[in-house]
Amino acid sequence: MDLLRQLGGLLPGGRPPQLPLGQGEKDKPRRTLAQRLQYLRRPLRLRGNSSISVPLGVVILFPCIVVILILVLFVRHPSSPGRILMPAGAPPGIRKISEKYDKVFVTGCLEPDTSKPRANGAFVVLARNKELDGVIQSIKSIERHFNRWYHYPYVFLNDGDFDDTFKDTVKNYTSAPVEFGKVGPDMWGFPDWVDPKVAKEGIAKQGDAAVMYGGMESYHSMCRFYSGFFYKHELLQKYEWYWRLEPEIKYFCDITYDPFLKMIENNKTYGFTIAVKELRETVPNIFRYASAYKRLNNITSQGLWEMFVEPQPEKKPEAPEPGLPEEILRSDPGANKLPDIDPEAMEGEKYNMCHFWSNFEIARLDFFRSKAYEDFFQMMDHSGGFWMERWGDAPIHSLAAGALLGPRDIHYFRDFGYRHTTIQHCPANAPARQLPREPYLEKTTLDEKKRIEEDKYWDEYDTPKENGVGCRCRCDTDIVDVEGKEGSCLAEWVDVAGGWASP
Repeated sequence: MDLLRQLGGLLPGGRPPQLPLGQGEKDKPRRTLAQRLQYLRRPLRLRGNSSISVPLGVVILFPCIVVILILVLFVRHPSSPGRILMPAGAPPGIRKISEKYDKVFVTGCLEPDTSKPRANGAFVVLARNKELDGVIQSIKSIERHFNRWYHYPYVFLNDGDFDDTFKDTVKNYTSAPVEFGKVGPDMWGFPDWVDPKVAKEGIAKQGDAAVMYGGMESYHSMCRFYSGFFYKHELLQKYEWYWRLEPEIKYFCDITYDPFLKMIENNKTYGFTIAVKELRETVPNIFRYASAYKRLNNITSQGLWEMFVEPQPEKKPEAPEPGLPEEILRSDPGANKLPDIDPEAMEGEKYNMCHFWSNFEIARLDFFRSKAYEDFFQMMDHSGGFWMERWGDAPIHSLAAGALLGPRDIHYFRDFGYRHTTIQHCPANAPARQLPREPYLEKTTLDEKKRIEEDKYWDEYDTPKENGVGCRCRCDTDIVDVEGKEGSCLAEWVDVAGGWASP
């Protein structure tokens, strides 16, 4: 202590010397930025006794760099180095799309106009008696959000007989006309040119390989029926349009216009709301036949086929891509004589697995009834792929549309909120275009309190967002919309539809 006093460090009594107010800060030299960041250069040993050290700044910055790289890679489309899956500025669900070939029919809400004549269309539902609860869910949803105003008829089809309970219950949930029909053996099950033993063995192998639904014979029959027969059923002969409904689906937005009439007005043929990728193991050979059909019939793409084909790298002049083998042109694909070539490649093209998810579709039936589509279906059918593989009706419809239609023939029902199983598309509500909602107290729920609570749920719709197109949508929040998932094909649709619109 005496030594400190001698050096002037402390005053008598142990007190530090007092400086004039502000004197210490004034005399203290200012530190430069480099001096302030000097601590980042402090070495950190990797282990306590290690001779290797790393600067503290590297330790801090490395995780940040990794996160940035992950984000950059995430927003890039996996099959195209130059394509952005999630455009900057807005999530894809609300980003504007070019209106070169297609546009939303109605943005926001309208007062439903029921004065116009209805289109010649119907809802089509393929179901069995055991699916009654799921059918009720679907009817309640479409009635609440659309058909309470427009009263389009329903056609229910079954490969068996509907019982009275099913029929009576369904009729209680709608005031629209309802018809019930049976799908005969000529449209369901193995055709006479297929060896049932061989087909059953093929289906069993798919089950053993854990191909999704591959081991279910009825699922194969359903896919084939929706691919080439539903539009031939006697109950559908009088209709020009159909709207497909599945059991256990949900709609989230009010549809205050008639989509059938809008499809007619805009000269559209096929409408979808979700486009996703198929499981590769279910359709390993589907594209070789679809591409062969296009080649054999000298069909030139109208701009939609490219939605279903992986982008091709630039060809080098000295090594052009080989054309379709001559064996294809000399053979009959329907007789299973196609040579063993790359099952995913044809004319240098590869199937990207994209398809319109056909459990929702609104379509003109004369497209399916056309000779071109029938020829396409017959070629696909006689390949055996509906049995030896698990071809779904979604890729069949989509590849046929890709070969025979153009983007201008397709409509994206972006304003429809829709969910089936765990896949959902739900739009944002349109700003300044929402209208007061008319209550809908359906008559089938006996508990009055429950009926009122169920209806009030839809009064509290989601907050509108910029570029939103929906009408009084209230989206489920337990899952992410399909556009935010890796398997979405929205980017592929946008490419053929004209691209993303300028901000």
